[in-house]
Amino acid sequence: MHDAQLILPAPAKLNLFLHILGRRPDGYHELQTLFQFLDHGDELGFRCREDGQIRLHTDIPGVPHDSNLIVRAARRLQEQSGTRLGADIWLDKRLPMGGGIGGGSSDAATTLVGLNHLWGLDWSEDRLAELGLTLGADVPVFVRGRAAFAEGVGEKLTPVTPEEPWYLVVAPQVSVSTAEIFSDPELTRDTPAIRVRSLPEGGGHNDCQPVVEKRYSEVRNALKWLNNFVQARMTGTGACVFGSFPNRDEAAKVSRQLPATLPSFIARGCNRSPLHRALENLDRK
Repeated sequence: MHDAQLILPAPAKLNLFLHILGRRPDGYHELQTLFQFLDHGDELGFRCREDGQIRLHTDIPGVPHDSNLIVRAARRLQEQSGTRLGADIWLDKRLPMGGGIGGGSSDAATTLVGLNHLWGLDWSEDRLAELGLTLGADVPVFVRGRAAFAEGVGEKLTPVTPEEPWYLVVAPQVSVSTAEIFSDPELTRDTPAIRVRSLPEGGGHNDCQPVVEKRYSEVRNALKWLNNFVQARMTGTGACVFGSFPNRDEAAKVSRQLPATLPSFIARGCNRSPLHRALENLDRK
């Protein structure tokens, strides 16, 4: 990334709960969830190009260059804004794919926010979030960068300020397909709606969890293991599972006991995204 002009984080997120209320006529699911960011994630580097080309210099195994969400986000912003500029992009990938912690969506959002800054487009957050929604349901929350209670298909966002504990996030070595979980006939789709002011304290549940546990023994075992120490929950459609702790030391104590086959990381919950904090620091310089 030594050639990058701008280096920005693409933070992970957790769904502190995920309730599925029903299925809409268009096949999408009506849901309610609570998003919180983590101070851990991928990192992207950007450099402006005068020739209009978009080039991602990092190979992601199994993902062709042009179908990578980062490249698609950059091209869509380029088309919609009419800019003649292009970009060289580098990715330092630290988040597992198919982990339910927002890796791809967060990379796309950092691309939109970063290039808006680098290309001097001056797009509003609303406009960027609207474009983000065409790339994926979770992209707007990363574009806006505030912990949020989300409704609809995840696009109606109300900023909230839950506690900011430390999390131990365990990443079972499987990639879970979101589409597969949402189309499972055993998925319950009738959780009653809640109001933002009655958010479940330290709780709520994830309607996808029983379906994923049944299909993936790795996720089931990780939850079982973590439940010995703390209330364990799955984020998104998995595979990552997490528990919350009052401080880093408590989380570290448990992480040291993890079996070697289970990768994990410790991160602080953040109600303001590290991406937006990084940009605010740039603007101050």
